[in-house]
Amino acid sequence: MIDPFFLFFAATAAMMTLFTLAWSWARLCNNYSIVDAFWAGGLATTGLNFLLLPGIWSLKNCCIALLFACWSIRLTWHLTYRIAKAHPHEDRRYQALREAWNKNEPLFSFLFFQAQALSVVFLTLPFLFIGRNQNPHWSIVELVGVFFLAISISGEALADQQLASFIKNRHNSSDVCQKGLWYYSRHPNYFFEMVIWISFYLIASGSPWGWTTFYAPATIIFLLFKVTGIPPAEASSLRSKGVAYKHYQETTSILIPWFPKQS
Repeated sequence: MIDPFFLFFAATAAMMTLFTLAWSWARLCNNYSIVDAFWAGGLATTGLNFLLLPGIWSLKNCCIALLFACWSIRLTWHLTYRIAKAHPHEDRRYQALREAWNKNEPLFSFLFFQAQALSVVFLTLPFLFIGRNQNPHWSIVELVGVFFLAISISGEALADQQLASFIKNRHNSSDVCQKGLWYYSRHPNYFFEMVIWISFYLIASGSPWGWTTFYAPATIIFLLFKVTGIPPAEASSLRSKGVAYKHYQETTSILIPWFPKQS
């Protein structure tokens, strides 16, 4: 079995190299949005390496690896397609960062990309514990995690598809998507993303010392609620959709799907 410390440091070196190349490309394209696609792709490759390189080919580990691959590869494709379609327009989050970095933009943007590289490694550490688990039998907590993971992967994909279909067919850019899952939540994609990471933790908890990776879902939840998820998405929607989105906020759950209030 490959030494876990070797896997950790090899993954760290690989991601720092990859994100250095990504930073160079982003500077060349003048579009920092591509970091999102590289982040998702980094999760996919690092997580799968952590799951598969230890060489424990039990049915349980293969099922977990398959589910993780379905989620991470779909997310990578979704973000890559969205960024490529929007290019050369850059996400407002990164426009705001450019303004904050000002004259120090080259240095701070490089450090930002390296921070993303390190986040990939630390967020995928639960899969290193899972991949090294030699117990071929399912525990209750692992089964619960896999059950919610399968549902959430499907839910996130459905939410993204429904939003993409709405944007493609809408008549006015100020229209608010209230179709399908978006009728019950303003951010159903973020809700399922949150549950996905909680599911990863539950699965990891079935492995020795896997419980120590509680920081991974906690980090994602914090980012969704306070940093890169809901706050900028809400602010952007209010700017572009105005009163219509304000009404949507007043009637529809912010995250957990629920029946809307009657206006």
